[in-house]
Amino acid sequence: MVRPSSTPSLWGAAGKAGYALSCVTAALVLAISGFSYFVVRDISNIGGSHAILSGPSIGAQNILLMGLESRTDWDGNILPNNILNALHAGSAQGVANGVGGNATNTLILIHIPAGGKKAVGFSIPRDDWVTYPTAYDGETQGKIDQAYGLAMAAEEDTLRTQNPNLSQDQIAFQGNEAGRAATVATVEQLTGVHIDHFAEVNLDGFYELASVLGGVEVCLIHPVRYDPNSGFYAHKAGLQHLNAAMALAFVRQRDGLANGDLDRTHRQQAFLDSVMQSLRNDGVLSDLTKIDSLLSIAKQYVITDSGWDLLDFASQMRALTSGNLVFHTLPIVGYETIDGQDANQVNPTYIKEIVQNTFYPPAASSASPSPKPTAESSADAAKTTVDVFNGGNTAGLAGEVSTALVKQGYQAGQISDTNALSTTEVLYGAGASTSASTIASEFSVTATASSTVAAGHVEVMLGADAALPTTSATPSSSAVAIPTTGAQGGAVTAEDGIPCVD
Repeated sequence: MVRPSSTPSLWGAAGKAGYALSCVTAALVLAISGFSYFVVRDISNIGGSHAILSGPSIGAQNILLMGLESRTDWDGNILPNNILNALHAGSAQGVANGVGGNATNTLILIHIPAGGKKAVGFSIPRDDWVTYPTAYDGETQGKIDQAYGLAMAAEEDTLRTQNPNLSQDQIAFQGNEAGRAATVATVEQLTGVHIDHFAEVNLDGFYELASVLGGVEVCLIHPVRYDPNSGFYAHKAGLQHLNAAMALAFVRQRDGLANGDLDRTHRQQAFLDSVMQSLRNDGVLSDLTKIDSLLSIAKQYVITDSGWDLLDFASQMRALTSGNLVFHTLPIVGYETIDGQDANQVNPTYIKEIVQNTFYPPAASSASPSPKPTAESSADAAKTTVDVFNGGNTAGLAGEVSTALVKQGYQAGQISDTNALSTTEVLYGAGASTSASTIASEFSVTATASSTVAAGHVEVMLGADAALPTTSATPSSSAVAIPTTGAQGGAVTAEDGIPCVD
């Protein structure tokens, strides 16, 4: 059995193409309304999955776009060497020996309001460390992109044991179905919103779709030196056309980007915008030969939930343009090594608030506003830096606590693991006694002065008894602003159809 790898190398250069996978799928789905009915009727032949119970195809809905990093096709066959070489995804022998896996390197959650004139999407960084809704292959926690492969591996093991006469393609189909269901359930748990539909494509599908499209227009903020892992380079900044091979390299690159994978999500979003722009404005939708080629590839490689009626969906999407599709990247708290893996710390409570308030903005309320903190307490918090160290049993809790305290006005400091502690301790340096006492009260402990803590700093040492501060764990009923600073950056928009990115 090939399990999702915990070693960074397998998610490195060979797996980077996964970031582009759902972009073409999304563009096809979102731009499909421009097809004539004569052509669109063939959409019903796009692969159907029964992994989830589909929601409505007309009206407000949430759609998950998944790009699978698999080096096999839907029937479980290893991709030919010429395709693996084109994708810099290793060799057929390497895949047979266990290189790679089935990770959802692309996850974009898009909300379509009723009427379909505007849409908003959140990219979910693949390394976000989450708790799974249920154990997948014995794992209760892991990176969000691993849910698919873990569930798939467990299902395929069970099938081989219980039904030794099943064919490889039957095992692969049911294994992928388990992976899809696990991914949808995990994203729903992290974001707190229900997913009505999904669209999925794998490495092989992206390769074929990108070849038909013939490249895209992109806009770069800076020139880019040659990146040997992805093969991407750009001698100049600004608007430029990339052929299919270079477009793939563009969305694969992470080395050399200031925020690595998080910056790559912006490229992925920009690529999607550019494809939508091309489909609508460059004559693609009036070229029946090219439309037929796109649909032919889509029918072979794109998987959607069986209850998604794309014809009905298309009827409300005619007014959607790339300028009315805004992308964000879900924020992270920091970076941490968990179970030997480099992972993103996230605050699920905060993420739920952001997604809920973005997809379903609260109505203006005439109720009296909640009491504001006093000027004294606000000033103390703003001057205090809080370092959080996790010596407890809950992986990633240091990041969640840090985010909760930042929302109260404190400055984020160091976030890390430490040696195991039985109880939580709050230590403070010179000038931070007031803030330390307030923070300590939220953990039902007493703050202690320490000469080893820097002036203006508070150290929260989380013990086995630690939990999120109760005053910070309850979601707010008021609007929650989407962060514009931090490693994930701000929104990626395309007022002219082609957003500029790093």
